[in-house]
Amino acid sequence: MRLVDHERNAMDLRTTPVHLGLGSRAKPVEGGFAWDPEVLQSYSAAVAADGAEGRMVMIFDGDGRGDHWESHPAGDELVVCLSGSATVTRDVDGVPERVLLGPGEATINPAGVWHVVDMEGPTSILAITAGLGTEHRPRTGTRPTERVDTPGLEEAP
Repeated sequence: MRLVDHERNAMDLRTTPVHLGLGSRAKPVEGGFAWDPEVLQSYSAAVAADGAEGRMVMIFDGDGRGDHWESHPAGDELVVCLSGSATVTRDVDGVPERVLLGPGEATINPAGVWHVVDMEGPTSILAITAGLGTEHRPRTGTRPTERVDTPGLEEAP
């Protein structure tokens, strides 16, 4: 995994996320990006200087119920439905808050709020995420009630 300073060719945001950093810089994340601990730690180290201001931009394709809750303590997350239909469920003080998204519609997950995305049929979403300190928890039941140490973006020093 590495950040590329300049990319002049077309990129597929499904496989090559882009990091938006300080100084209004956009750097593709190349070289086998994956949601595993080693790659996430490498990404976190590469973008640590951006602190809470850094954002990851990526497209996710899917169909069905999300398998994990997540929370982004460093900042808000913008979720845009590109095609299909998705329901974003947030746990707001123990009360589920659901937002249905269709093509072209978006919602903002506030910093620190646990949320999960369910896709109704084949769906594509674009996420712009404050990744610093992101946590994931397995989806068990309807709320992220138990703390499980799962890989996430580590906080920068």
